[in-house]
Amino acid sequence: MPDTLNGWLRYLETLHPVGIDMGLERVAAVADRMGLRKQPLAASVITIAGTNGKGSTLAMVDRLARAHGLSVGTYTSPHLLHYNERICLDGINVTDDYLIKGFEQVEHARLQDPAISLTYFEAGTLCALWCLGQSALDLVVLEVGLGGRLDAVNILDADVAVVTTIAQDHAGFLGTDIEQIGREKAGIFRPARPAVLGSTSLPVSVRQTAEQLGAPVYALGESFSRHPHAAGWAWQGMDQSGQAITLKALPDPGLPLDNAATALQALTLSGVSLSEARCREALADVRVPGRMQWVGQWCLDVGHNPHAAAYVAGQLEQKLCTGRTWALLGMLEDKDAEGVIDALAAVVTHWVCVDLEGERGRSATDLAQRLEHRGLAVSHIASTPAQGAHWLGTQLNESDRVLATGSFVTVAELLGMALPQAVTLPVGEGNEIRHD
Repeated sequence: MPDTLNGWLRYLETLHPVGIDMGLERVAAVADRMGLRKQPLAASVITIAGTNGKGSTLAMVDRLARAHGLSVGTYTSPHLLHYNERICLDGINVTDDYLIKGFEQVEHARLQDPAISLTYFEAGTLCALWCLGQSALDLVVLEVGLGGRLDAVNILDADVAVVTTIAQDHAGFLGTDIEQIGREKAGIFRPARPAVLGSTSLPVSVRQTAEQLGAPVYALGESFSRHPHAAGWAWQGMDQSGQAITLKALPDPGLPLDNAATALQALTLSGVSLSEARCREALADVRVPGRMQWVGQWCLDVGHNPHAAAYVAGQLEQKLCTGRTWALLGMLEDKDAEGVIDALAAVVTHWVCVDLEGERGRSATDLAQRLEHRGLAVSHIASTPAQGAHWLGTQLNESDRVLATGSFVTVAELLGMALPQAVTLPVGEGNEIRHD
């Protein structure tokens, strides 16, 4: 067996003939060999599915729960810089050694007769569940990967299940029928367990699936809501007994407020009695790498579909900029580049296109052609995000800003370097997580 984490990750990529193989039979069989479903993973488990908003909702549930004194484990994907980011215990990434032990457990179970083939994501999910299950946690929060019903995370029955938003993405696996996508995402709901709907514009199929299963529905704009307040914003929700709860003067977390409201409702339904003071503390402190993350003049956002790009554009429109707005855009081949471009076109004045490596990587030339077809001028083409950033360093004025977006791959490469600035950053302000 490999003796390093990188060795394990390379090995896992060789185990299955395809990278994505949706279905639960194989992963559930290995999970049962590992005993992962013999007892609850934690005192309470929350799963979060959706097209966008999963990561930020998970981060806010995590931070809110820890502010209330709970021990919390989280599983999310993909990572930006280090695989360890995917599994956290009380806000701290697990160690290489802990991950290696987890992968050894998965491999031992997988190779029992008959041997079972697993994808990279399936093996990683089982490793995460083993790591989290060793820690006697009060709460585990799991981000569902692609889809919902057939995602590896869905081998567990969550106490509370959340669907954040539904939009077109991963069309090769989920199709383009928004109602069918909704049904797939809603496949994480369970009978008699709360289903939290985190958007007012979800397809009808999401609620229908919950109701057919007999899952009590808690929907944004109905069971819970958010409103402007003289000092920030206010939240109204309810617990499982139907008791109304109100929190006032909450700080803006620098993340979508619909997701913040959803996080509060999900946590309430998991049995936590919310303290207004502790919620304020948590929301003022929550950080999510690569989501509207400002580093000097640079805004880094992993958004890679039109829905996410529209949110970013709306946020930039509200932020005063007296100079140019540059976009450094790098995307994968299977993403809706035209939709992302159209969503950003009203706010971006200058475009830089970059290649992304790998079999799914889209070329900068392809992006440039799509921009030019829309009458949008391309200022530069670069072979990597880093090279695009270095070129931008020769062009930036103090009043300019740069949006780097289109993919986790794009943002990850930039987070690993010192971004060029036309302004002097205060001491200590580099690529740390900051929101403006």
